[in-house]
Amino acid sequence: MIHLRDVLLRRGPEPLLEQATFSILRGEKVGIVGRNGSGKSSLLALIQGTLSADRGEFECPAQLRIATVAQELPHSQRPVIEHVIDGDQGLRDCEQRLQEAEQRDDGVAQAEALAQYELQGGYTARSRAAALLDGLGFDVQRIDEPIAAFSGGLRMRANLARALMCPSDLLLLDEPTNHLDLDAVLWLERWLQEYAGTLLLVSHDRDFMDAIVGRIVHLSAARATSYTGNFTRFEQQRAARAAQQQAANEKLRREADHVRSFIERFRAKASKARQAQSRIKWLERLPDIVVQRDEAGYEWRFAEPRKLPTPLIALDHVEAGYAGRRILRSVSLSIAPGARVGILGRNGAGKSTLMKTLAGELAPLGGSCTAAADLATGFFAQLEVDQLDAESSALLELTRRGGEIVTGWTPQQQRDHLGQFGFRGDRVFEPVRHFSGGERARLSLAILVARRPNLLLLDEPTNHLDLEMRDALLLSLQEFPGAVVLVSHDRGLLGGVCDEFLRVRDGEVEAFDGDLDDYARWLATTRRGADGVTTISNAEPPALDRMERKRLEAEARNRLAPQRAELKRVERELEVCLAERQTLEARLADPALYASADPAVRALPAAHAALLTRIHDLEERWLMLSEELGQ
Repeated sequence: MIHLRDVLLRRGPEPLLEQATFSILRGEKVGIVGRNGSGKSSLLALIQGTLSADRGEFECPAQLRIATVAQELPHSQRPVIEHVIDGDQGLRDCEQRLQEAEQRDDGVAQAEALAQYELQGGYTARSRAAALLDGLGFDVQRIDEPIAAFSGGLRMRANLARALMCPSDLLLLDEPTNHLDLDAVLWLERWLQEYAGTLLLVSHDRDFMDAIVGRIVHLSAARATSYTGNFTRFEQQRAARAAQQQAANEKLRREADHVRSFIERFRAKASKARQAQSRIKWLERLPDIVVQRDEAGYEWRFAEPRKLPTPLIALDHVEAGYAGRRILRSVSLSIAPGARVGILGRNGAGKSTLMKTLAGELAPLGGSCTAAADLATGFFAQLEVDQLDAESSALLELTRRGGEIVTGWTPQQQRDHLGQFGFRGDRVFEPVRHFSGGERARLSLAILVARRPNLLLLDEPTNHLDLEMRDALLLSLQEFPGAVVLVSHDRGLLGGVCDEFLRVRDGEVEAFDGDLDDYARWLATTRRGADGVTTISNAEPPALDRMERKRLEAEARNRLAPQRAELKRVERELEVCLAERQTLEARLADPALYASADPAVRALPAAHAALLTRIHDLEERWLMLSEELGQ
């Protein structure tokens, strides 16, 4: 469907992509990965048609319906649900034709417009738009309010819902999870798994990519390399290729060293002069050794806090919220050094309110909040990057906001510290306004680390961070001797850092006994319950004598017999599907396949996508049956 051949793409003097050659077939779900600045967004702009290739061939069907998320925040007084429905332009055009036909009193045109309106799903448009908004974390009681009344993050979610509302053949998503909480990420993941069109997804979320895509295009060093499989398979294949290339490089080096040694020993001997000249020519023809261009990574750690009092902070029956509006009630918790606490909950439940209360930015409306005398809080808020002065430089921001510790450093120590976060050379003097979102997030982290906190409060710290920086943050948090309280939609970060979770819902903060998989299952169950599909009863059975209990247990076993039979059937079908997936992915990994003229090849990506959906459905059914059977 989409083909790039030897494409050169520039933005500025240096090429973002060079000799890029790959194809994307109809129905494929493809992840675009690479470090910040590698050209991912520019590649999407090329495919969308807002950017042209500097050289090479780019082919894309002219009539392709492309949906993408608008980056401009809407400020109108239009109800948010109408803003979402506007994403279906065909439906809006149909409504316009119907209105014009009514004004002309043209019965035939009205009938045609009504038929087209029904065909395009006009009668269900509002309910579909409401479902999108609900899944992305909007309060369904507020969907008729003006979009300008919502926060910037929620308006970006409305733009995402609008793109999902658009009937499309190709969906382009650039970091769609940046403004989502974990609940919304899990919902979007399921929606994209069931999306029938072609998907190009830019994301730094490993778990999100693993669950959705079947191919990865990796952008690095101005090259685009395609890998079959999800993100985990890509990392495995990339590591294997790197090891193979290194082995080949070592072999070429040994051969070259041997030839150079011969030339040096026998160049001056007349009897060996011809052989020496022959080997010089051979050496000139020797393939250039491919230098592994490992991109400069990030190597930093949180410095040892100066003191670690116990507890660092304690809340006792705290009422939290804003003037005249209580959001959380009777919150009691104590945080000691070494604690690793993840905060879970739906958008608007009060997670950020809890974090601001712990940070001291919100005074309790009731109860008591006791902080240790030596508490040093490092708070990374959701809008932390907006606190940076756009006209200032990275070096100046570090010295201004890094605290007394940074002011005691030498200029070289300050530059060395920034270098660990990717700001090297003259970049430390560049104005912040030239920095990308990822670079601003890295600078904010660099400032926070310099303060040597003993309590870290991180509210969505990975927004805009690339994979390498997320990995560095994960490793640093694992080794941090202080306490960490974390709100994040990144399951890799939450699972890798936190060993306990708190769930915020209905104004309460309660311990959640389980991991993130348990939370995803709980969330799916509560959503089904809200839709009337699942009924959960907490009533305990009355006390029974021994014989009556045995009789009921026997009846229960008989009732569960159909579920056990279905569980075995699901397991057998799942085993067959997994084998088919392995065979199909091996076939898709063969480069010779894409040179074939066989029209059946075009159907393979769609078949792969359908197979992944079937496997996911079987796994969900297996989990549900297992829970019903108590396995």
